Amino acid sequence: MPTPLLAVPNVSEGRDLETISAIGEAFQGAGARLLDVHSDPDHHRSVFTLAGEPGRLAHALLAGFAVAERRIDISDGRGQHPHVGAIDVAPIVHLDSDTRGAACAEALLLGDLIAERLQVPVLLYGELAGGRVRAELRRGGPLALARRIESGELVPDFGPGRLHPTAGATLLAARPPLVAFNLELAQPASLKDAQRIAALVREGGEEGLPGVRAIGVTLRRAGAQVAQVSFNVERPRQTPLRLLTEAVSRHAKIECAELVGLAPKEAFEGFPQEIPIPGLHPARHLLQNALGL
Repeated sequence: MPTPLLAVPNVSEGRDLETISAIGEAFQGAGARLLDVHSDPDHHRSVFTLAGEPGRLAHALLAGFAVAERRIDISDGRGQHPHVGAIDVAPIVHLDSDTRGAACAEALLLGDLIAERLQVPVLLYGELAGGRVRAELRRGGPLALARRIESGELVPDFGPGRLHPTAGATLLAARPPLVAFNLELAQPASLKDAQRIAALVREGGEEGLPGVRAIGVTLRRAGAQVAQVSFNVERPRQTPLRLLTEAVSRHAKIECAELVGLAPKEAFEGFPQEIPIPGLHPARHLLQNALGL
């Protein structure tokens, strides 16, 4: 069997279970293998992890994205997570250097399909855009992105020169696996504490870790507000998750951790056993196990 490609689309819906289910069913009905769905009502976001063959995965993604375009309206202001679209981020993931070219080709095909069939503008980031990062495109949210496109400062790589009225824009990349990982801080840590820690430990901060993006947010747990530092670890071999816990623990006590989607086994090497990760099932959530590699 050829090595599959992965896709990790993030949609701006974390509360409407019917819509989330309909999107997942559309992905599967068009031929993708659904490995995981992680929905978060506070972030108002669902992260799907899918596997598929090169040449087919883009068409399966389009089927789910068509449901998202019809059913998600970002004009209402959605959750705490930065976003610019209903189909907010749609990376194609290559597991090794042999499939890197196939992932790039699949991402470009997907961008063309989204733009042509859904009339949603697509902006590339990462390697396909000379290293441009998502944060640069998300800065200020959908309204700021709309102004930048209208002024000519930014030009969509695919599709119309304006945001879709309800679905906004989609950010698209081809990349190796990253790890989306959250650390919940023990009370009485506040949002300001989480934001301060995120600024310290993200790449470029005073204690910056390589390839780490971080934001601080608050969540509701059992009627109380709790603080969380939310991470994307873009180079998990270089920066395993134990380094995140060590960095955050210097500033606040960690209550628990959360994995969003799947992660390579090596990301958890040396992870401290005393920090619980509720819901983590190695057979399902470690990439190599989920794919039988």
